[in-house]
Amino acid sequence: MQKELRVGIGYDSHPLVSGRALVLGGVHIPHGKGLSGWSDADVATHAIIDALCGAADLGDIGRLFPAGDAEYRSISSLLLLSKTGELLRAGGFVVVNVDATIIAQEPRVAPFVDEMRKLIARALEIEPSRVTIKSTTTNGLGSVGREEGIAAQAVALISQT
Repeated sequence: MQKELRVGIGYDSHPLVSGRALVLGGVHIPHGKGLSGWSDADVATHAIIDALCGAADLGDIGRLFPAGDAEYRSISSLLLLSKTGELLRAGGFVVVNVDATIIAQEPRVAPFVDEMRKLIARALEIEPSRVTIKSTTTNGLGSVGREEGIAAQAVALISQT
């Protein structure tokens, strides 16, 4: 019997605000602003969580970890990703790979990609070679181009164990 493969996509965006740390892919990135949100507002990790949830038919990040729930206030999104991985394994799935793109005019993300891959892989209990993180700008277009926020999109492939 052939194992079932399932794919999911995810997207997230948050506005940039003063007085918050900028966390992307679990990495604290030096920047004058951070992302506003209930948790640490890590859009890259949130997009990956949503992609995994979609592939495993778990709903979305808001269903699993609702904003407004005190348990998740200022929580590390890597912890939420780890919990998502546990739910996948309990459901009989393994992560084949995840691929995410961070969309930001500033700051430059490339110097932090290797550390992001390691942290995301550790949270999911997979090899870093199964995690791809890329970055791009919008060439000045839209709210991201005006540096009002940062977005991310992700795709994930999972398999039955």
